[in-house]
Amino acid sequence: MKTLSVIIPCYNEEKNIEELLKRVNDVEINNIRKEIIVVDDCSTDDSRKVLEKNKKIIQKILFHSENMGKGAALRTGIKNATGDYIIIQDGDLEYDPNEYENLLKPLINDECDVVYGSRFKNKVYKGYISNKLANRFLTNLSNLFTHYKLTDMETCYKVFKSDIIKSIDLKENRFGFEPEVTSKLSKKKVKIKEVQIKYNPRTKNEGKKIGIKDGLRAIYCILKYR
Repeated sequence: MKTLSVIIPCYNEEKNIEELLKRVNDVEINNIRKEIIVVDDCSTDDSRKVLEKNKKIIQKILFHSENMGKGAALRTGIKNATGDYIIIQDGDLEYDPNEYENLLKPLINDECDVVYGSRFKNKVYKGYISNKLANRFLTNLSNLFTHYKLTDMETCYKVFKSDIIKSIDLKENRFGFEPEVTSKLSKKKVKIKEVQIKYNPRTKNEGKKIGIKDGLRAIYCILKYR
């Protein structure tokens, strides 16, 4: 039986992480077992206490001694993952773990080596119109250099065959991970397939962390790693 490593970067998610872990743990995937890996990026709230409370359903809990960013947390998680497939799962409740089976199908069927879960493919986007426009701009700019035809480069849901993502030398510490990994996949001529997903966006008051500086960094990363 093959294994899916679920990497969850966590930073100040005490309000959401317990429910998210329950949802991930409850998901059943035909002939696939799960390895849940949480990387706490030096949270300053009670996230660590919540993780310790739920450690029975987490295979690996890893702690950063300083806050380094989502990209750094993902590098730690990828390094410690042992699964045949690796999926990225944000520590909030914007993305639905019930999508895992659909996201894995193209990989299991050897249709591609990487799957992106698109929030924009064949559906109406939920969330701030400014975020939609920014995502569309960044995706189109990325496509210009990678020659992919993606609709959602910035999506959280990225699923990799483990050997593919482990072979990539990742550098970005924050949200620059998304354009960096996409660019480096294109240089390896890796085939990416998009699968439509559900999306339940949260507001900044609810803890959304990405901002204008991250958008500017994404542009820089698209140009830097082109």
